[in-house]
Amino acid sequence: MKKIILSLVTLFNVSTLTAEDNIKKVGDIFQMLIPATAYATTLYVDDVEGQHQFYKSYATTMGATFILKYTVNEKRPDSSSTDSFPSGHTSRAFAGASFIHMRYGFEYAWPAYLGAIFTGYSRLEAKAHHPIDVIAGALLGTISSFYFASSYKKITFTANLENDYKGLTLNYKF
Repeated sequence: MKKIILSLVTLFNVSTLTAEDNIKKVGDIFQMLIPATAYATTLYVDDVEGQHQFYKSYATTMGATFILKYTVNEKRPDSSSTDSFPSGHTSRAFAGASFIHMRYGFEYAWPAYLGAIFTGYSRLEAKAHHPIDVIAGALLGTISSFYFASSYKKITFTANLENDYKGLTLNYKF
């Protein structure tokens, strides 16, 4: 835990980096941290079905992102390359956030959404993408998770008609 805190303090140390560099670096971290957290959650709760849904969702997001990047050929605002559309950072972050949302609920996803929004902002601030690139990345990540992920919350009703007890049982798994 001390290493994590020390790393964060170093990351946000304004004497070593400018504010613009900090924003870019945090966006770089969030693009990987958010989907990694989504996947780690499936491992933590032993959600094998969720792992398969994450694979499909994430692979679809990244496949579509890279196909578009290399077929659209939109120049970046800083003119560094022609693979601006869509934002890969943003599509990764939103794929993770929307997977958490669809699979485990918005109450767990809202911090990830804030991180994903910040990731998109960081790409604009770094002059690596146009607003439409960031919006398209967010839509790609969100749509694929909404398509492939289903709710982990399961409600089952069972009727018990055996022996002396007769009735219904409600089980809720979250």
